[in-house]
Amino acid sequence: MASTPLSTAAAPSQLASGKNCVFAPSRGLLCKVPKGLGLGRGERATCMATSISADRVPDMGKRQLMNLLLLGTLSLPSAGMLIPYAAFFVPPGTGGGGGGIVAKDALGNDVVAAEWLKTHGPNDRTLTQGLKGDPTYLVVESDRTLATYGINAVCTHLGCVVPWNTAENKFICPCHGSQYNNQGRVVRGPAPLSLALAHADIDEGKVVFVPWVETDFRTGEDPWWA
Repeated sequence: MASTPLSTAAAPSQLASGKNCVFAPSRGLLCKVPKGLGLGRGERATCMATSISADRVPDMGKRQLMNLLLLGTLSLPSAGMLIPYAAFFVPPGTGGGGGGIVAKDALGNDVVAAEWLKTHGPNDRTLTQGLKGDPTYLVVESDRTLATYGINAVCTHLGCVVPWNTAENKFICPCHGSQYNNQGRVVRGPAPLSLALAHADIDEGKVVFVPWVETDFRTGEDPWWA
């Protein structure tokens, strides 16, 4: 039976034989085709096992560069989504010097002192947003100037928001009847303590609430909220 001899260029150590094939690195696979596949008697088919040339295989430097590019592409959108999410849990930042925050009106706008006094008359007490987001009364004195303090509206009994009663000239809690004078000092229980204070400063025309840590001028005692 006639056969096609293997190339003499391939040394025996370079040949790997299988059941029907002989592998030569320089020639690929020389395969004997089983009977019945349409080839003539004694004919053989050559199956070439091609390999990828070295210059087409990416080196480690290129792989690392691609990995870094992929990581950067994924990290930027992820960071963009995480920053607002994390910021949601961070307490509001300071809006003025000394750990203060700019007062906000009912619409969420910064309170500008000059504009506020145009629409709020003497002895007015109107709620604004103060420190830690607590409702805080901005006080207008009888001479139409802003008081240097704000009054926290949270009742010291069970935490209800205490409204200002203009007719009675005092704060009266609707929950359990606690009463405070026009400066927020408790005058009737069951509330055990006066309403908390905050400094009301003016910074670049805006009202800024700053924590009150000094003696409570209404009672002469240390501030219980500090």
